[in-house]
Amino acid sequence: MAYSVTTQTPASRLFAITAAVAIFALIALPVFAGRGTIQDMFFILTMLVLAQFWNLLAGYGGLVSIGQQAFVGMGAYALFGAVILWGMDPVPAILLGGVAALVIAVPTAFFAFRLNGAYFAIGTWVIAEVVRLMVAQWKTLGGGTGTSLPRDATRDMWFVELIEETLGVRSAAARDILAYWLALVLALATIGGIYWLLRTRRGLALAAVRDNTEAARSVGVDAGRMKWVVFLSSAFGTGLAGGLIYMQKARISPDAAFSVTDWTAYVIFIVVIGGIGTIEGPIIGVLVFFALQSLLADFGSWYLLTLGVLAIAIMLVAPRGLWGLLSERTGLHFFPIRRRLTGGALKPSEE
Repeated sequence: MAYSVTTQTPASRLFAITAAVAIFALIALPVFAGRGTIQDMFFILTMLVLAQFWNLLAGYGGLVSIGQQAFVGMGAYALFGAVILWGMDPVPAILLGGVAALVIAVPTAFFAFRLNGAYFAIGTWVIAEVVRLMVAQWKTLGGGTGTSLPRDATRDMWFVELIEETLGVRSAAARDILAYWLALVLALATIGGIYWLLRTRRGLALAAVRDNTEAARSVGVDAGRMKWVVFLSSAFGTGLAGGLIYMQKARISPDAAFSVTDWTAYVIFIVVIGGIGTIEGPIIGVLVFFALQSLLADFGSWYLLTLGVLAIAIMLVAPRGLWGLLSERTGLHFFPIRRRLTGGALKPSEE
């Protein structure tokens, strides 16, 4: 039998079948679930998208940014601007949100890439604050107090009427279902795209840059180019998520859209407790985060204190996160990336 190189494992094959069944169930969820459940799933999916892109940036690219709220806010404000000023439908305007975040990411990267380590992290935060202050001067979109989407824009949104007629729900519920389905598509595309990237030669180059930039350059890897690709991809995806989140909210303000707590601190918490540098980690982390938020949100400052204590405890006990600890002890890999040699020796009759 000939040898071959593969990344699949028995666990990953079983997970692929289970995931396919779960995806069909998630698509059909609005048929039998209430509006509250749909809103909860929308929150989980959008936070998962933000976590996966931050994980791509920091866990695989080694670029620890604490300014991702800049791209969330720009994506959201671009959507509102397109709808209010140009009369666009909110659904296609989500793509414009991703483009706007991408545009902002270019000068951000130009300045931030001149910094290293903690200086890079602080630099991205400072740039995000500058963007927030600039957007707060945008009087047409409410300035510092913010604004709302026009009622006719939300009422006549693409596919809303079709969902109303098909599922027999009211307009508000139909909008939530549409936002949920869009979030599901974005989450699946994000996970699939990142997994595809990591299995390519660019994925190997990215890991080399993260581990040792100088060593990566010595074997021919264009470290600067890889950083640009990862940073811009993360910005675009984060901008899409920002536009989608605020399309569902239908109300925006600079302080909310550019909140470092909501769109960066929580995302970092999700990735760290789940397992940085793995695709499975953010999935585990977002479920833990949602459970904690549901249980402790009514306790005010104790909620934030609990999140901090839990993050510190997990980092001390399991530096690679919950998934890293589980994978280390069981050998499970649902999204395997490492290449393995499979096959066996030739039979005597074949020699």
